[in-house]
Amino acid sequence: TLNPLQISQNLVTDNVEVMEGDVAVISCRVKNNDDSVIQLLNPNRQTIYFRDVRPLKDARFQLVNFSDNELRVSLSNVSLSDEGRYVCQLYTDPPQEAYADITVLIPPGNPIIESREGQVIEGNETEMTCTAMGSKPAATIRWMKGDKELQGISKVEETYDHMFTVTSQLRFIVTKEDDGVPVVCIVDHPAVKDFQALTYLVVHYKPEVKIIVEFPDGLPREGQNMELSCQAKGKPHPQQINWVKVDDDLPSHALITGPDLYIENLNKTYNGTYRCFAANSVGESYDDYILYVYDAPTTTPIPTTATTTIPTTTISLPEATADSRAGEGAPRAVDHAVIGGVVAVVVFAMLCLLIILGRYFARHKGTYFTHEAKGADDAADADTAIINAEGGHNNSDEKKEYYI
Repeated sequence: TLNPLQISQNLVTDNVEVMEGDVAVISCRVKNNDDSVIQLLNPNRQTIYFRDVRPLKDARFQLVNFSDNELRVSLSNVSLSDEGRYVCQLYTDPPQEAYADITVLIPPGNPIIESREGQVIEGNETEMTCTAMGSKPAATIRWMKGDKELQGISKVEETYDHMFTVTSQLRFIVTKEDDGVPVVCIVDHPAVKDFQALTYLVVHYKPEVKIIVEFPDGLPREGQNMELSCQAKGKPHPQQINWVKVDDDLPSHALITGPDLYIENLNKTYNGTYRCFAANSVGESYDDYILYVYDAPTTTPIPTTATTTIPTTTISLPEATADSRAGEGAPRAVDHAVIGGVVAVVVFAMLCLLIILGRYFARHKGTYFTHEAKGADDAADADTAIINAEGGHNNSDEKKEYYI
């Protein structure tokens, strides 16, 4: 980098920053030269170049440009011993001088991250240290956890050879969400860019437990089968999973297979809270399922008669809408008064129908009289009645009566 440094109005030069091993260029410039001599001196006031002549026996110095207005010299393979203040001198009366400071940049070694513990338990504080050694000037260190920058505490130490070692210490509380998150130590220095070291957090946390109902799909009812699955995750992975019934024993024929609990032929004696425990080296957690067994669905058909078809009415009992897991509410009691009322209405309708049919048939029944024995009412016996009957047998073909 070039930082102008002007001592007189006529003679100017620039400060120089250079990486160790690179080339530094020193330029002595004169604005208005009256044929005065320009020379370059080292920090020990030894003449490096007088005009275009190099009295100093150091081949690393080479003439880049010489004119009435400039003396430009390069210094190759710069080392830390080349640091200091170089003097541009113009032989005038009085003499003029301008100073160029050469700063040698030495990048730090590879940064090193160290952690107080390899594995951190959720909720505990962790401590990390990042070290950048042997730089000049001293480096600065920043920390990133994921996409968030964290503030560390840095300490700078200067070594005997005027080099610097920087150590930054970072502390923070870890959560289970930090597991696998990268932590980056970033070293900022004029000689290097994007110099960093990276490590990943390993966080151990106790299990997270959740009970899943595999079946039935709806509300558990009497006679059905039930399967509950205990899902547990943690770090390290839970090695132990247990099922218990709170304040009671598990049903005698309940079957536990790994993380699953299977119960056949549910009935109301199985009501209660079922708990799944999961444990690892960090701790133990559990989840509860509140079982409430509902009545089996009930249907009531309405009888029909031989002559009249009456649609069968199914009385469906109201179903509770509460989730069995919540354990709220109970099945509604069957309203026997409603069922009795429906049956009474049906019986009444059938009686009315029978009465209507009886009256209908009664209206079509009558008494029919014939004239076969007309005039025989006064006869003393049957033979006389036949003889005296009107028309006798002579008119039997003309007057025929039919009974319909």
